Amino acid sequence: MTDQLTVAVGRRAARAILIDELGRLVLIKRTKPGQAPYWTAPGGGVEDTDASVEAALYRELAEELGAKATDASQVFLFSSPSDSGVAVQHFFVARLADLDESARSGPEFSDPSRGGYDLDRVDLRGEDLASIDLKPTALKEFILANREALLVEAGAAA
Repeated sequence: MTDQLTVAVGRRAARAILIDELGRLVLIKRTKPGQAPYWTAPGGGVEDTDASVEAALYRELAEELGAKATDASQVFLFSSPSDSGVAVQHFFVARLADLDESARSGPEFSDPSRGGYDLDRVDLRGEDLASIDLKPTALKEFILANREALLVEAGAAA
């Protein structure tokens, strides 16, 4: 008889390895009072009303960045323990199609106590990514190890 492992998924999120037309990674620079700044991939929680994890990704990009993306393809999965089970983050590589920062919406922009959510771009072809604190660390390692393939997948290879 084989033991089965049962794990509750406490939170599911969709995030983008979002690449612009110049081969730059589009990130959120997070600043919180009393903490060193760090960077994160745009995206957020999958809601019950989302038709799929990919649909949640497009919704979150619109809310967080005022962005539209195309050709999303899941390339990385990251899980970590949470209070309610396991937090699972689905990472998609996608091409940035349009960006209108004035269209950003959501609680992160109306509550100053949550800190800053600044748009930042990091050249995937240079060494800038190695020098920033991109969270989770496993994502940073994945991107650094696969940057050429990610550029090709996003249609930004030159």
